[in-house]
Amino acid sequence: MNFLKKIIATLFLMTAFVSTSALANGKVDGNAVVKAAGETTIAKVEEALNLASTGGDKAAILKLLSDVRQAQKEFRFEKTERLRQKAGDKLKAARDEIEEGKGNGAEALKATLDLYKEAMTIYLAAH
Repeated sequence: MNFLKKIIATLFLMTAFVSTSALANGKVDGNAVVKAAGETTIAKVEEALNLASTGGDKAAILKLLSDVRQAQKEFRFEKTERLRQKAGDKLKAARDEIEEGKGNGAEALKATLDLYKEAMTIYLAAH
């Protein structure tokens, strides 16, 4: 019985090692994912800012802000985390302003865009 337990444990460990190395070899470059997420985030904020500045459709702006929120989740880098959090706060303020009809959110979106651009600059300098 002891021998059987050792064989099962060995097989389990071998399977875990093989699976891990297979995943590592097929894994997409993490830097490319973060860079693409940063570029997408900035592009979506710019598009939302343009729509907000020109008096675009409220639903379209909110959809873009939702897209920004999703994209920025992948745009993570230790040295820019605080900037990302501040940008997220500004993004939320813009969204609230638009949803409540208190304005077009352009000022908050401009601040958000500046923060994301600064974060992207720091990220690109480090990579």
